[in-house]
Amino acid sequence: MNKLKQRWGITSNFQLIIIFIVFAITGSASAYLSKPFCVWLGITKEDFGGWFTLIRLIIIFPIYQVLLVAIGTIFGQFRFFWNFEKRMLKSMGLGFLFKD
Repeated sequence: MNKLKQRWGITSNFQLIIIFIVFAITGSASAYLSKPFCVWLGITKEDFGGWFTLIRLIIIFPIYQVLLVAIGTIFGQFRFFWNFEKRMLKSMGLGFLFKD
């Protein structure tokens, strides 16, 4: 845990627990919200077969990104999650979205 705290620049175990809780809530919420979103878009397993899972994962990704920052803000960890998002998107080649 100390290595993770050092890597993320976290000073307390309490902050680490809050961050883990935010990740858990965000993952569950984005998976939960992707189902009605797929229904709204008319994306069903019957229509897309084996591609349904991939399409749903692609839909979950932006929902997860937005929720991560929003839920992190609710828990008072906006700065951590905003920096986390920027690092993750830059590593995916989407760094042009952010000005340094």
